[in-house]
Amino acid sequence: MCSNYQPIKRSSNPWVKKHFDIDLPDADWKGHTWPMDKAPFIFIDNGVIRCELGKFGLEPLWAKAKKNYGRWTYNARSETVDKKPSFSPAWKEQRFGLVLAQQFFEPLYRDGKPDWAAISRQDNEPTAIGSIWESYIDAKTGEVVRSFSMLTVNADDHPFMQQFHEPAKEKRSVVIVENGDFQKWLNASHEQARQLIKLPPDDYLEFEL
Repeated sequence: MCSNYQPIKRSSNPWVKKHFDIDLPDADWKGHTWPMDKAPFIFIDNGVIRCELGKFGLEPLWAKAKKNYGRWTYNARSETVDKKPSFSPAWKEQRFGLVLAQQFFEPLYRDGKPDWAAISRQDNEPTAIGSIWESYIDAKTGEVVRSFSMLTVNADDHPFMQQFHEPAKEKRSVVIVENGDFQKWLNASHEQARQLIKLPPDDYLEFEL
């Protein structure tokens, strides 16, 4: 699971251009993202690949009147994403996106107390996290409101990701999409998406406190 992360930095725009042939949004975003904050993410809309700011925490159209709804929908369990009312419409419509993070944070327990571990790729490239997304037009402002939720997967047996979260509780990880799978994920069928929902290689990530 992931409740907060450091989004991609503007200095990484050449990396985005290289892999997606688009630029980061021409707008400001916070240096640390929590649920309901806006941050860049990659998605395909009407056949066009885009990188825009979206709310961290999926906000379906039917939930737009519920204040701070995204505080409870920032992660979606991949095992049940097609069944939960908040997430199933985005999954059904194959709205697959990529959250771009410099680091994401998970609690590491030592001596019964948690510390935030900053997790990143060992090669120092941005981490692409598999997500689902929603979009609607605000009737009052005419603004297009986009939001996303990171997909998660069980990590009980993963050598690296099993270190995090409270002892004796299930270990989970966000879904990491590797460079060679970016386009496959964004254009995936449901069957293809299921094949790409997996844990990263053992030597893919590292952390610091």
